[in-house]
Amino acid sequence: MIRIFLVDDHAVVREGYRRLLERRPDLRVEAEAGSAEEALRRLRDLSVDVVVLDLSLPDMGGIELIQRIAPRHPQLRMLAFSMHRDPLFAAQALRAGALGYVTKSSSPEVLIDAIYRIARGEKVLSPDIAPAIALSLLQGEANPLGELSPREFEILRLLLDGHGAEQIGNTLNISPKTVQNSHYQIKAKLGVKTDIELTRLAVRLKLIA
Repeated sequence: MIRIFLVDDHAVVREGYRRLLERRPDLRVEAEAGSAEEALRRLRDLSVDVVVLDLSLPDMGGIELIQRIAPRHPQLRMLAFSMHRDPLFAAQALRAGALGYVTKSSSPEVLIDAIYRIARGEKVLSPDIAPAIALSLLQGEANPLGELSPREFEILRLLLDGHGAEQIGNTLNISPKTVQNSHYQIKAKLGVKTDIELTRLAVRLKLIA
């Protein structure tokens, strides 16, 4: 029996996943959470094998959540299940500690197969995103956002959502000064000097619409 923990901020979506997964006799949804903070709290007392989590969570975000779960619960296998089809999000999720990345546009069979595979310790990418990653590696394409660490990537995401240093610090449990230093490092790594240039770059790289 593979015991699953679902983390997604939409209750209706979680219910759909639960019904889909529990059609299989060897898959059981042990628990659910609607935010990263709730997921961390619940994991203190849960005994599960696989965490299926969305990256677009309302608080700290899925990549930050993966990065926190990995050292605290090294036995857990994590699968990012996201609307983002950009290979950059998959790369950041895997770098943070996930074993797999499946897009929400994938068929139900892809999600189920991914759960079985990461439960065995295999790395998984959904078919609709794997060719793009392979092609970018083959062509030597470099996305400057790939230079950011998972923590820097989450800080950038929050900055682009309009959050200030103090709010980001509270969300990520770090000091506002650390956020400000990371903000500077992010701009340095991306080769921009102002927040306007940073926003323009994020639009050009399709990090925001």
